[in-house]
Amino acid sequence: MPGEALARDGYVLLPGRINRGVIERHGAVADWDAFVDSWNDLGEDHFMADHGHYRRRRHAVYAATADGIARQPHQPHYQARSYNNLNGGIERWFDPITPAIGDGATLRAVLASCHAVFGAVSPAVRNWHVEVHQFRIEAKAGAVGQPTPEGVHRDGVDYVLVMMVRRTNIASGTTTVYGPAREVLGSFTLAQPFDATWLDDHRVYHGVTAVEPIDPAQPAYRDVLVVTFRDAQRSSRSEGV
Repeated sequence: MPGEALARDGYVLLPGRINRGVIERHGAVADWDAFVDSWNDLGEDHFMADHGHYRRRRHAVYAATADGIARQPHQPHYQARSYNNLNGGIERWFDPITPAIGDGATLRAVLASCHAVFGAVSPAVRNWHVEVHQFRIEAKAGAVGQPTPEGVHRDGVDYVLVMMVRRTNIASGTTTVYGPAREVLGSFTLAQPFDATWLDDHRVYHGVTAVEPIDPAQPAYRDVLVVTFRDAQRSSRSEGV
């Protein structure tokens, strides 16, 4: 389990084969192929203040408690401007993650593993507000894709999982994790399915470099799953954490 390293260092990078093992302790990834294919059905993010057309996404909210993990009614995603100075400060409504994927085996196993890891690091938290994001960052000739258009940032939550689903015909997309003084703690590229970084959002910042197509004549994109856990007693609109 990555909890020990997460508690010690504020983040941990797990290669796909290890991260998959962590997830499969909590359930089989029996619908993996359908899970991956669902990234082909994401709507465009229309809230990009940089007027970019390179990001597609779906979103869902869950509650994680001692009784289990339950999907909640669809609701907007909100980040304070102190965390996202590009797109923050407004309610952003995205298409919901489809029921088949949102209640599917893979996502359920991912959520259960996050609940176990983050719950072990913060045992005093009994009720978690969980948000799940499917992201596709597209790159085209003359138009790079920005995985983190807001730059180096924190998400305004307690913990974050960023997991690679698929990379197709792209170069770069390097993740860098920074300490509280913006000192570099680690730099790596999530390249294979299940490659993941687990982050303590209070202790570290992170950012990802732009992606560009290797072959400009072919589709090029970076598909990732992002899961955030926040103590449900803490408002998402807090300007300081």
